Amino acid sequence: TSTAATNTTAAATSSTSATGGTMMCSSLDCTPDTSGGSPIECDLWTQNCPDGQKCMPWANDGSTTWNATKCTDIMPNAGMPGDPCTVQGNAVSGVDSCVKAAMCWDVSQDTGIGTCVGFCIGSQEAPTCPPLYNCVISSVPVLILCLPGCDPLAQACPDMDLCIPQPMGDGFVCVLDASGDMGQQNDPCEYANACKPGLVCSDPNDAIECDPRAPGCCLPLCDLTTPKCTNQGAQCVSWHEPGMAPPGLEHVGLCRLPP
Repeated sequence: TSTAATNTTAAATSSTSATGGTMMCSSLDCTPDTSGGSPIECDLWTQNCPDGQKCMPWANDGSTTWNATKCTDIMPNAGMPGDPCTVQGNAVSGVDSCVKAAMCWDVSQDTGIGTCVGFCIGSQEAPTCPPLYNCVISSVPVLILCLPGCDPLAQACPDMDLCIPQPMGDGFVCVLDASGDMGQQNDPCEYANACKPGLVCSDPNDAIECDPRAPGCCLPLCDLTTPKCTNQGAQCVSWHEPGMAPPGLEHVGLCRLPP
């Protein structure tokens, strides 16, 4: 699959360019070039396009980051969420083979095939997704995706994806692994999905072994019920605030210096 990156405050996924090259910022929270504006021509939540069309995110400035919305035609025999799909032109064109209120996601560089992912429903203030899915909204709110939830200690996401913190909530979601040759424990990281499975891109001040000048540092998650940390002085500290963990994730901690 292709690689992608996002900053340390958000989750990321990726897509592939029309030429098969790597998009370094097809992600949920990269800051797009807005010099030409970011027109919102239709509403992703209400899908207010004419019959036969759907409201879709796209890149209106020639970049590789979704920063606008537009109405595009719904293709014949369009795929439902979970079905395989393809994009037309390039991954941020806004034209794909998925049904209304869904888009083609995680397009493989090798095959050109991705998976249809449904949009969140409701509103930005009160979004909902099917059971076991979390609503992930980009900082520039042109992506509203229902991504599968997961246990970061199990790391059992499909297609070798990572299980990392949800950028706008308390849970964890499956996203593409963009660690490449880096991402080992204590390696510097700039993006949320730039660390190996079981690690998260954290504050470099959370470990003596990390470079304090780096934007982030890959640190291990841990199980509060059987804590085990290897960095000097590190303790297994609860990931969530007391009483705030989603059901089933009360055991998740991070190996870090005590706060």
